[in-house]
Amino acid sequence: MNIDDLVAFAKSKGFFWPTAEIYSGMAGLYDYGHLGTLLKRRFENVWLSYFVDGNRDYYLIDGTTMLPEKPLVASGHAARFNDILVGCSKCHTFYRADVMLSDYKIKVSEGANTEEIDELIKKNNVKCPKCQSSFLPSKAFNMMIDVQLGPEKGEKGYLRPETAQSVYLNFFREFNVLRKSLPMGLAIIGKAYRNEISPRQGLYRMRELTQAELQIFFDPDNFVTNLDFKSQKITVIPYKTKETVKANWAALEEGMELPQFYIYHMMLIHNFYKNVLGVPEEKIRFLEKGGDEKAFYNKIHMDIEIDVESWGGFKEVGGLHYRGDYDLTSHTKGSNQDLSVTLDGKRVMPNVLELSFGVDRNVWMLIDLFYKVEGERKVLELQPYLSPFNVAIMPLQKDEKITEETEKIYQSLKTKFRVFIDDSGSIGRRYARMDEIGTPYCITIDFESVDKDSPNFGTVTIRERDSKAQERKKITELAEFLNTKTSFVQ
Repeated sequence: MNIDDLVAFAKSKGFFWPTAEIYSGMAGLYDYGHLGTLLKRRFENVWLSYFVDGNRDYYLIDGTTMLPEKPLVASGHAARFNDILVGCSKCHTFYRADVMLSDYKIKVSEGANTEEIDELIKKNNVKCPKCQSSFLPSKAFNMMIDVQLGPEKGEKGYLRPETAQSVYLNFFREFNVLRKSLPMGLAIIGKAYRNEISPRQGLYRMRELTQAELQIFFDPDNFVTNLDFKSQKITVIPYKTKETVKANWAALEEGMELPQFYIYHMMLIHNFYKNVLGVPEEKIRFLEKGGDEKAFYNKIHMDIEIDVESWGGFKEVGGLHYRGDYDLTSHTKGSNQDLSVTLDGKRVMPNVLELSFGVDRNVWMLIDLFYKVEGERKVLELQPYLSPFNVAIMPLQKDEKITEETEKIYQSLKTKFRVFIDDSGSIGRRYARMDEIGTPYCITIDFESVDKDSPNFGTVTIRERDSKAQERKKITELAEFLNTKTSFVQ
């Protein structure tokens, strides 16, 4: 599936579409329809259950999406949260330099400065794609979106560029109201804002995006994790070799010299994509960043990449970052408040391990990977606990008793499951509609279900999406069946 086909599918079924579409929309801004909102919430809930709820030392918090200027000066975003901008000397069209050059198959290192960009443009004789004129000298462009606060716009602020800063600003308060111990994890699922120069590829590069991030604060001399994944292998591209390898725990610890706590979380993330989301193992890999490619605040930086056809191959959907003590040290200096803590009689500046996921990118990835066309049949083969609707109820005939029973079943299931009633068209057409939006189970109610003289009285037919297998089941057993089949259990 290419990007245009995926967007067309998403729009036609109710997943997502450009914001203000009736005014021709705007690049980098998307609204979620009813199915997209449900799928997005499903992903967020499964992520939260897997990474946060299962650990007694981890908690979900929330923070404002608008921040004053001082914290973002202290964090380095005001000075360093930049992309390189190039502008045409004639038509004055602006481009994000690395994106434009990649369109010409010119490789740009992630940390390239303006001088390097200008040299690449000159060396490769790159002209403006729009009018073929030459470019003006490139310049750094800060991607934060600023806001003016107060009735006379006297105080400058920004829409937060990442959810992580909200966590760091709340660390000290949370540490003191909890048990004053480490490790402590604080997670946020929320909006971040970036004034992207060249938003593109659907939900991949957006101006308003949703992040699911877990910041784990720990003492680097005492961060013990279990060794559950000792025998597991994962695909990694080390920065030093740039070669794709299958590595087990020993290879990561001895060959790449990664600390155990970092390896454990790599394995944890791999397990999330493979066994929770159902992504084929060969489509999951970790790309190590180093040198100028690594974010300035990271000691170890891995991109989580998934092979997504509509994006042209492996693309970043998340990251695992060992940020050291950069963040709390920076905010200690900026706020003049000591954010170090006392543990067992020693003073410690907590280090941070960040698990960061782009929710929108993962929603797109799920549709790309699991939307299948099999002849005339179209099916979205999501895991049942990720599907927008858990079950559809389909009365086979227009009959008063069947209608009444349909409503009873709906009322009995709606408090625990997301239920859709489809009573329009042939049963084959209704199955096809539910298959295409990923509904894992369909319940059909017929005359036998409501006929007291029938041996099938009090039963319905349940159809499973992927196998198309059907079986009769007692109405009284439906809730237990669906709970077993569609709930996420670790």
